Amino acid sequence: MSKSKYLNDEMRWAAVQRRDAAADGEFFYSVRSTGVYCRPSCGARPALRANVAFHASTADAEAAGFRACMRCKPDQPPLAERHAAMVGEMCRLIDASESEPDLAALAEAAGMSRFHFHRIFKSVTGLTPKAYAAASRKQRMQTGLAAEASVTDAIYAAGFNSSGRFYAATPGALGMTPSAFRAGGAGARIRFAIAQCSLGAILVASTEKGICSILMGDDPEALARDLQDRFPKAELVGAEPEYDRLVAQVIGFVEAPEIGLDLPLDVRGTAFQQRVWQALREIPAGRTVTYSELAEIVGAPRGARAVAGACAANAIAVAIPCHRVVRNDGSISGYRWGVERKAALLEREGAK
Repeated sequence: MSKSKYLNDEMRWAAVQRRDAAADGEFFYSVRSTGVYCRPSCGARPALRANVAFHASTADAEAAGFRACMRCKPDQPPLAERHAAMVGEMCRLIDASESEPDLAALAEAAGMSRFHFHRIFKSVTGLTPKAYAAASRKQRMQTGLAAEASVTDAIYAAGFNSSGRFYAATPGALGMTPSAFRAGGAGARIRFAIAQCSLGAILVASTEKGICSILMGDDPEALARDLQDRFPKAELVGAEPEYDRLVAQVIGFVEAPEIGLDLPLDVRGTAFQQRVWQALREIPAGRTVTYSELAEIVGAPRGARAVAGACAANAIAVAIPCHRVVRNDGSISGYRWGVERKAALLEREGAK
C-alpha cells in the first residue's frame, strides 16, 4: 500500500467513512465481525473502526481469510466498467435487431428493472435506449440508401415496418429527401462562398433551411473539397453576389462574437450530437466549460468522451461554439480547425 495516495490508515478510514469512489482500487478493507472485505465506496452499513483492517489487494484480503462482499463485489471490475460492458452489449443487441427492442426486453436481457436499466443506459451513452435505437436505425438507413438497390429495399433493411414511418423519420435525419441522400446529395442545391478572415480561409455554405457548414483552414481548396466530400452529388453553387452579404455577416461574427449571429442553421447529426450542439449554443461568449461539465449539462455525466466526439463532428464552426470547451485543467486541445484558432477565438472573447 506504500504506492497508494492513501498513505496511512487514518486516511484510508476517512475514505471509507465518506464512501469515496475515488479510493476504489487503491485499497480494500475487511470487517472482522462479518468476515467480508469491501471497496471503500461500499454502501453497506458502516462498520466499527475496531473491526476494520486494510489490504492492498483482493488477494491480500482473501489470504487473510475474508470473502468478497456480495454488495460491492470487490473481486469484480469496478461498477462503472461493469455498467459500460453491459450497455455495450445492449447497444450491440439493438444494432443487430431488425426491429426496435422494447425497454422491458432490454432490461430483462440486462438483468435489471426497467427504471434502473433506463437510468444506467442513459448515464453511459447520453441517450435513452429509444433514442439510441433511433440513431442506430438512422445509421442503417444511411448505409442502406447507399448500398441497397432501391429506396424501398433500404426502408426494410433499416428496420422500418412501413414506408410511411420511414419517410416521416428521414427529413430530420438526412436534411434532404432519401433519394437525394442516396445519390450523395443529388438534387440538393447548396450555395457556398470562400473568403478570408483574420483566422485564415473560411467557407460558408447553406441549404434552403440555413447554414449547413462553416469551415476554416489555411487552404481554400481543401475547404471546398471538404464540402464536396460531404455532398458529392449536390449542386454546389458558388460566386453569387447576393450571397456575399451572408458571408460578411458570418465573418463579422467570427471577428466580434459578442455581436451574435442571427441566421438560421441547418444542423444535422445524431440525437446526442444535436443535444451537445444545442448546449454549446447556450454557452455565452466569454465563458468556457470543460468536457465533463458539458457532459453533465446534456445529462450524460459519464459521457465526456462522447461529448468530445460530438464537438469534433461539428461542421459549423463558431456558430456552434465547440471552441468554448476546454480540458478539466483549463488547457486547450482538440479543435477541428486547429488549436491555434481555438486559442485565438477564446482570446478575442476574453474567455474565463
